[in-house]
Amino acid sequence: MRRITRIATVGIASAALALSATACGGKTSSEAGSDGGTKAAIAYDIGGRGDQSFNDAAYAGLAKAEKELGVKGTEAEPSEGEADPDKVQRLTSLARAGNNPVIGVGFAYAPAIAEVAPKFPDTTFGLIDDTSKTGKNIANLVFNEEQGSYLAGVAAAKVTKSNTVGFIGGVETPLIKKFEAGYVQGVKDTNKNVNVKVQYLTQPPDFGGFSKPDLGKAAAQGQLDAGADVIYAAAGLAGSGSIEAAAKAKKWAIGVDSDQYNQQGLAAYKESILTSVTKDVSDAVFNLIKSVKDGKPQSGEIRYGLDKDGVGLATSNPAFTKMADVTAAVEKAKADIIAGKIEVKTAP
Repeated sequence: MRRITRIATVGIASAALALSATACGGKTSSEAGSDGGTKAAIAYDIGGRGDQSFNDAAYAGLAKAEKELGVKGTEAEPSEGEADPDKVQRLTSLARAGNNPVIGVGFAYAPAIAEVAPKFPDTTFGLIDDTSKTGKNIANLVFNEEQGSYLAGVAAAKVTKSNTVGFIGGVETPLIKKFEAGYVQGVKDTNKNVNVKVQYLTQPPDFGGFSKPDLGKAAAQGQLDAGADVIYAAAGLAGSGSIEAAAKAKKWAIGVDSDQYNQQGLAAYKESILTSVTKDVSDAVFNLIKSVKDGKPQSGEIRYGLDKDGVGLATSNPAFTKMADVTAAVEKAKADIIAGKIEVKTAP
């Protein structure tokens, strides 16, 4: 698999830990050869591959497509502090190179895809986490993050001993506020007496809150000092700092996007990762690539929710699965959401 435009390394211990586990494996299955057919590319969001979260989930889908479909994959990394013209250039280069589909990982690619897609009408463009820009050759891959976050709120409210839990958002955007809204609602519906501390690391147009573990660590430490004993972070690579802080304090962390209990870069802290709110970005990427290879490319809004297991709550930590009352409450909430008995808010 070919990687281009490598992101600048964040020079703190947490980032080094997160990046080292994956960056060394940058050249993978395509080096063993492919069928010479479909070429697919993903352009990463802030934080790049190695974030143990959102971008790594997208990479898993591309790697699966290489292995199972024989496609040739290319990965493109963002640069620090880049603007929309940089994304336009990146997507244009990927499309000109014959990649189809070309997938922008994250809502930040919406303006660039809207500009580039009409110039390559025979190429399918995937846009993850955004429906604001549409087109005949654009597939909008979106998720009901608020539903998975609601389940995390139920779990947090059930396990807290201090009646104080935390939420850390990477950047205060409508997407991340969906995570907050679902989490807070899940907590309050389960135990109205639990206090939820909410903090965002940065405000647009500063998106560094998705890429700086030191910010996540400091925010988590502040919430821990204020009595929180469960912290849920929706902050990309910055979330690894939150998990580190919670683990060192011997409190619970809740991961996001990927099953962070199983992420190699977070292995030192896994026992403190109670669960993770998962988004099946991997399957969304794989399914889009497969649709193009099969000659029936997806387009328009393709939504993944609890009803399709597109979002959910990971059960990898044995300590979590042994909490019978907690898992029972989570399963009931899941069933009620799917049945329409609980309507989860998408904004605080």
